[in-house]
Amino acid sequence: MSAPLPIALSCGDPSGIGPEIAAKAWDQLRARLPLLWVGDPRHLPRGTAHREIDNPADAAHCAATALPVWPVRFAAEARPGDPDPANAAGVVEAISTAVALVRQGRARALCTAPIHKKALRDGAGFTYPGHTEFLAALAGVPRVVMMLACPELRVVPTTIHIALEQVPAALTPELLRDTIRITHAALIHDFGIPAPRIAVAGLNPHAGEGGAMGREELDMIAPLIADLRAEGLALSGPLPADTMFHAKARAGYDAAVCMYHDQALIPIKTIDFAGGVNLTLGLPFIRTSPDHGTAYDIAGKGVADPASLIAALKMADEMARLRG
Repeated sequence: MSAPLPIALSCGDPSGIGPEIAAKAWDQLRARLPLLWVGDPRHLPRGTAHREIDNPADAAHCAATALPVWPVRFAAEARPGDPDPANAAGVVEAISTAVALVRQGRARALCTAPIHKKALRDGAGFTYPGHTEFLAALAGVPRVVMMLACPELRVVPTTIHIALEQVPAALTPELLRDTIRITHAALIHDFGIPAPRIAVAGLNPHAGEGGAMGREELDMIAPLIADLRAEGLALSGPLPADTMFHAKARAGYDAAVCMYHDQALIPIKTIDFAGGVNLTLGLPFIRTSPDHGTAYDIAGKGVADPASLIAALKMADEMARLRG
C-alpha cells in the first residue's frame, strides 16, 4: 500500500505564529497525518527537526522524525511580531506554490496558515481582501464561499470582507442563490451529508418583523428560499439571527447561511474560539485554515495554541477521504 500524499501547509506570515503552530502541529500529528510545510526553513522555531524534500510523496516517510519542508526562499529573516515588507512576496509565493502542488495531484489538500493583508499590500501590492478571494483567482473560479466550521456549528457569510454599510447593496439574489447552492453541494461532497438542511438568516433584526424593520426578507430572501425549496433544497428561513444559534436551534440544521461577516463569525467564535476551521467552498481543491490571525502579540514566545491548525488539518484529511 502506497504512503498517503501529504496536506500542503502554506507558511503564512513568518512574523506571526504560523511557523510555531506548524511545528507544534507536526509534533502532535507526525506520520499519522503527514503534512508538507511550504515556506522558508529559516523561519521555523529554533530546534525544529525538519527535512527539505523535492518529492511530496516522500513526506509520509520522513514525517515521523522530521517536519517535511518544501522550501521557498524568502528575502529576509523573520522578526516575531514585526512583519517585514521584504518577505511579503515570499508569503504570496508560498501560497501559490502550495496551491500548485495540490492542483498537480502532489498533495491531497491545502491548509493555509494566517496572513496579514495589510503587510501583503504594503510589501507586495497584494490587492485581494483575503485568502479566500486570492485562492478563487488562482483557481480561476468566479465565485467561492467561506465557511467556518467546528463540531457544534457550520456557518457561511454571504457577504464577507466589506463594510457593514455596503452589505445591503452587495446582497443580491444571485449572490445569495450561489452561496446557498455551493454550501448545499459542499455539505454533500465534503461532509458526507446526503440531504443537507440549511438555515438561512434574515438581514435585519427579527428578520425584518414583517417589514417593520426592513424589507429585504419580504422582497428578496423569502422568495429566493421558496424558489430553491421548489428545486428540492431543504431550507428554513429567513430566521432571526439572534435566535438561530442556541443549542436546540442548531440541532435543526447542518449549516447556517448568514448575510454578513459578523453575523456568521460571532456565534462560531463564541462557541469554539480555539477549534474553529475556515474552509473555502467551491474551489476545485480542498482548502482549510485555522480560524485566527497572525497573533503578532504572542509570536515568538512559544505560547501559541495549535488547536485550530490541527483541527484544520484533520478536517482537510477527512474531506480528502470523503472525496476519495
